[in-house]
Parts: sequence; C-alpha cells; structure tokens
Amino acid sequence: MSIAKRRCALLLAAGVMLPLPAALTGCSSDEEGAPPPASRDIATAARSRTTGTGTLRWALDTTPKTFNAFQSAADTGTTRVAGAVLPALYTLDARGKPQRNPDFLKDADVTSTEPKQVVVYKLNPKAVWSDGRPLSAEDFAAQWKALRGTENAYWTARNAGYDRIAKIEPGDGDHEVKVTFAKPYTDWRSLFTPLYPKSVMDNPAVFNAAANKGLAVGAGPFMVRGVTADTVTLVRNPRWWGDRARLSRMVFQTVPADKRADALISGRVDLAEVDRATARRIQATAPSAKKRAAGAASRSAGANAPDLARDGRQAADALHDWAAANASDKKRAETMALSRFTLRKALEPAYTQLALNGTKGPLADERVRRAVARAIDRKALAKQVLKPLGLPADPLGNHLLMAAQKGYKDHSGALGASDTEAAQSLLADAGWRTAGPQKLDGKTDDLGIRRAVPTDAGSGTPSATASASGGASVSASASGTAGAAPSATAGDASPAAGDAGRTGNLPDSAVVRKKGRPLVLRFVLPADSGSSSLRAVGERIARMLEAIGVRTEITKVEGEGYFRNYIASGKYDLALYSWPATAYPATDGRPIYAKPQPAADGSLVVEQNYTRVGTDQIDQLFDEAVSELDGGASRSLVGRADARIWAAAGSVPLYQRPELVAMRKGVVNAGAFGFVTPRYQDIGFRK
Repeated sequence: MSIAKRRCALLLAAGVMLPLPAALTGCSSDEEGAPPPASRDIATAARSRTTGTGTLRWALDTTPKTFNAFQSAADTGTTRVAGAVLPALYTLDARGKPQRNPDFLKDADVTSTEPKQVVVYKLNPKAVWSDGRPLSAEDFAAQWKALRGTENAYWTARNAGYDRIAKIEPGDGDHEVKVTFAKPYTDWRSLFTPLYPKSVMDNPAVFNAAANKGLAVGAGPFMVRGVTADTVTLVRNPRWWGDRARLSRMVFQTVPADKRADALISGRVDLAEVDRATARRIQATAPSAKKRAAGAASRSAGANAPDLARDGRQAADALHDWAAANASDKKRAETMALSRFTLRKALEPAYTQLALNGTKGPLADERVRRAVARAIDRKALAKQVLKPLGLPADPLGNHLLMAAQKGYKDHSGALGASDTEAAQSLLADAGWRTAGPQKLDGKTDDLGIRRAVPTDAGSGTPSATASASGGASVSASASGTAGAAPSATAGDASPAAGDAGRTGNLPDSAVVRKKGRPLVLRFVLPADSGSSSLRAVGERIARMLEAIGVRTEITKVEGEGYFRNYIASGKYDLALYSWPATAYPATDGRPIYAKPQPAADGSLVVEQNYTRVGTDQIDQLFDEAVSELDGGASRSLVGRADARIWAAAGSVPLYQRPELVAMRKGVVNAGAFGFVTPRYQDIGFRK
C-alpha cells in the first residue's frame, strides 16, 4: 500500500517484550544491535506449538472501500488484506529495515549504475498466482505502466518511484525481471509491494473499480473468500507454496473504535487496537492488578471485609471474591470477559505533531512560529501521554525517522530547547509585545507551567481553567490521502462547524499585541469520543502558550470534517494530527515537507504539506537523497533535511504514538507489531 494512503489512514486517530523468531523478523540485523525497548510487543511461539486450525477475528475501523492499495480510498484495512493475499517482495523488521521476502524473492540487487541504474529481481520459481500462472515480468510491467503517472485513465493516488523507471523486461535467466531506471532511485526496494496481478493493473476499468468486491486472484498464504458490509473473510490459499497458514480462516470484522470494548466483552473479536480506557480495563484484570485492588479494598472496606493480613493468599482470594460478589452483575461479567484478553503495547511507528499553519497571519512569520514551538515543553507532553502506559516517555527528535530506525538523530537543536524567555524574546523581535512590562511571576500552575503576567497585574495573576487529564495519543481520523492544509489565522471568521471557545483565563493585559491587535491563534482539535487524550494534550499546549502571552481559541470538530474541512482546507493556525513513519523517508518525506508551489490558476499546490511551510533547501536535500544510491550518504542527506525542517518550525514532533492491542489469550505471533510486517501464515492459536 502506498505510504500516502497509510499516512491518511493515520490522520485520525504491559506485555512482556519477547525476542522475535526469525519467522517474524526476516533476515537478521544483529549487526545493528537489538531493537530498542517498546519497539514491538508480540506473543511469539513456534509454528509447531500452534493448533494449525481455527478462525481469528480481527477488528478494523471500517470495511475496506477498496482492495487496491494504490487508490486514494485505501486504508488500514486495505493494507491488512493486501498483506495476507498479495506478494510483498520486501517486509520490514523491528527497526523498520526492508528485508528480502524469500517466499517471493530469491535475490534482488543493483547490477549496474552506469549509464543507468538496473535492478534484477530473481523470483522464487515456486511463486504462482492463485489461478496457477507464475509471477512474471508481465505483472511488474503492468504495475509500472498503471502507476507511473502518464496514463490518465488510471485513478492512482501517487506514482513515487514508478515515475523513475524507464523500462521493464524479462531478465537473462528464468524467473528474472530486469528493471531499468531513467533516474537513480535509492528506495527501489519500496516498489512492487504489494504486487498485483496484471489482470488488475492492465485494465484501467478494473483498476478504477478498485476490486471492491474482493481480489479474484492473489498470491499469498490466504485468499479472499467473501466480503460483506462489515466483514472480509480470508481462507487458506490452496496454491500457496510456502509455510502453510496456521489458521483455517481470518475474518476482518468492522468494529468502530468506540465499540471495541463491547466487541471484546461480547467475544466478537480476538484481536483489536484499543483506546487508553479499554487498555486500562484489560490491565486491571491482570493478577497483579487484582492483588493491588484487593489491598486497596481491604484498607477501605473496614470490618465487613476479610482480613487480608490474617490468612495471606487465601485472604486475598477471599477478598477478591467478596469484592466481586458486591459488584454489579454487569460489571462482574464484563471484568470476567476482559480477563480473557491480554494487552500488548509498543511505540507505534507513527508520531503526533503540532502543526503550525504558515500560510498567512502571525504564523507566516518564522519568528512567531519559532516562539510558539519553543514555548512547548515536549518532554512534559510525552510524559503525560506515555508514562502512564509504562512506555518510554521521550519526545521524538526527528520528523523522518523513529527512534528504532538506523540513522535516527535528534535534530530538535536546530530549533532550540523549550525556553519561555527565549520565546518571548522572539515574539518581541517580531513586534508582538504586551502593553506594559512583562515578567514571569515565578509561580507555577498544577501542570508546572510558569505564567507570564504584566508587572502591574497585581493579584489578578491568571490561572487557566482548562484541565489536562493525561492519556494516550489518539489521532484524528481522515480518509483518503493525507489531504491539503488548513489555514485559520487570527481575525478570520470562525467556522460554522465545531465547538469554538477561548481557553484559560489569560487577561487582555497579558496578551501580546502588534499594532494594537492581540495574538490569538485558532487551535483545531478532534471532538470524537476516542480523542480525549489528544484534546488533553492540546489544552495543555494552549496553557503553555499563555505563558508567553499567546491566546488560543479552540475549535473542536467531530468526524471526518476535522481533517477534510480544517486541516486539508487550511482553516487553522494550530492543529494536532499524526504521521506514520516509513522505511523510505527520502521518498515519502518529500511531499509532506516540500515547498508549496503556485499553480497556473493562482492556487497553491501543497501536496501533503498541510502547514505550507517549506524551503528550496529542503526540497534540494530530498532530491539529492532520493537519487543517492549509497545508503549512508542518502541517510546523511535525509538528516540534513530534517534539521532544516526543525529550523523552519512548521511542524513540531511531540511523541511516538502508543500502540495498544487487545489480544485473546492463546493467540500467538501477533500483537503490537510496531514496524514488523505481520507474517500472516504464522499467526495462530497456541496448542
């Protein structure tokens, strides 16, 4: 699936860390050391320790509108199905490093760089489509022609990489494919995954129909058996040549995020991403949690409760029984149902950012953007979100690589550390000042944020009332590609949709002004029930900005309108949303941070750069990185691009999102995958 589509799907919204078997990681990357903690959390088991049968029910947000991963409607469900039924020439390990998939590829390498880059793929001779036809150069060529961007009849989402190919032909040996590039392309491993049969790619009508009733032909351990309004059923592929799937069937069940807890309790699903509240309920059913709860109940229950100290473990069991007997029948039944699940948690290969719309208004001034960015205590926000979950609570220091990836470096120093006084100085330099002298009063609120107040404020020191409740990041939802950029600047009319209102109690005298106009920024946040944690982060950011005299007006928006009507259309000053990480940052980072270009009709082409902040230098570094075939040199150029992105202050990464997965006890080789590509044929039930 294209990264653009996966990115869009993400604009939404303690297991023991076990070593991954070779079956899950692909080729070894021991030379780079073990992945960092919390990079994945998977219940591993040898294939021989699974039952070899059974049906797994896996929750999806929505039923896929398409099974064509290269269409704009593709989403996470599309990715899941494609991963189980279509060829993936390369998979990702726990560090997000591409690994050759031997089920489909015996070898692949750059065989020439002069006069053109040539890559020869040696296919596994056993690899066949479910109709019996071997994988061949015809499939590669059909996919290239459909995705290269020159055929208007194909409604493609993007053509990155495919537009650099000059020709595709059979290689010198059997089962070989020779790909000649017109321009050097460092991320050639990103191509042809997933690979579709020529029957889908050869015909624009079939391509555009999006295979929305399933995939008639595939080449994976599973094949699509049926599609309904809320399920996609996969069964074993009888022509599969690799390790036999340990499950008889896999059913992807549509369950909206706010219905996941009910689905787990009712037993309708076995595997599901969950929100923080549901994760807490599952954690509370763990034995250690029960013992802690028993101790707390003993201290507060008085003489009517069993004496915990009297009989040791027996008393603890008795106390648990006593507490359960005094709980409501519904509560007790729900707890019993959730105790059948375990929580797997990791740092998702995705990050939440504060976006600053630099189109016009105050944030068009780089000094103001830098002031806002430096007023944000990223460490405090990461701690708020991740520490309660037992995950590493470090802020992310890179736009293009996650901490687990090779080449990761913290480039936030190009912007500067959190510093309220430095932020105030930047505002003053840009002409934004309070009416009178301003100082930090030395006092902090309940979140540890120092207040900036005018020296004559006396006893009227402001105290923001918005509460931040802490919690895991749940990003806002959007369909299609990660859209265009909204721009709501101070003085614009407030949108009709949503719930807008001033935050905090910052008095007018404490707000910085320029030519008499107060600095007020519109902050757009999602209002969906699953986004409470993100709203808490946004409200805390608003309070941090009060410390430098910046007032925010929060607009809360529900549903897809959050992205479509605000982020994509430019009606915001500040916003929170998430980007997924990628194994190919030179390719996939450019459209997000490219300098917007004027179109012939006077509009602005922003690609995926919804902050509309970019520079020619950033574009040049991406162009050089994507054409540099030396991996180390390409990563160095990507790093330099990231430092410049930090300095431009259009996007401020805050933290990696938590990945929380509820999994029925007994399910193995699944969980919080992190970067790891699921090996669907190994997922099963423990004997």
